[in-house]
Amino acid sequence: PHSGVRMLRPLTVFGYDDAPHGHAELEFENVRVPATNVLLGVGRGFEIAQGRLGPGRLHHCMRAIGLGERALAMAIVRGSTRKAFGRPLAVLSADKIAEARVQLDTARMAVLSAAAELDARGNKDAKASLAIAKVVAPRAALFAIDSAIQIFGGAGVSQDALLASFYAGMRTLRLADGPDEVHLSTIAKVEMKKWRSRL
Repeated sequence: PHSGVRMLRPLTVFGYDDAPHGHAELEFENVRVPATNVLLGVGRGFEIAQGRLGPGRLHHCMRAIGLGERALAMAIVRGSTRKAFGRPLAVLSADKIAEARVQLDTARMAVLSAAAELDARGNKDAKASLAIAKVVAPRAALFAIDSAIQIFGGAGVSQDALLASFYAGMRTLRLADGPDEVHLSTIAKVEMKKWRSRL
């Protein structure tokens, strides 16, 4: 611990405790960073953070797709072994299963496209593709998780199925590294800029 930095309390997310790697409320009082510890220069912290955000966002997106895939697999297994009205729940929920597959594959393609553009053009020039991936991937995962919850019924929102925990983590990801609204604004600005010279 450093002088002037105090953890006030650990924070839960949707009631889940992520300790020891989760979130906390911190207090900073008269904290000074020694000159030898300053990276790039005074006042350049935002620039450093922005430099890692592109690859970091894609990492979040890949994890989101993986979690969505796990939820979809759980939904199919559960739906194949449980029946309602004499028919497997997977058959009754075929539209949810199909839509989850469409959304997860769409997200995967968006992430692959953003990664290729990031490699070829760098963070700044790939910002629209990165923003698209960051919006699409958590939404796709949330759809798959929510569909699995529906197929699991009451068990889906209990601690037994893990789906409630998946949902809490994924819903939080729509805020991490910038909320959807910021990414949508970035996408819109880039899109409108393409057309300015043509109007």
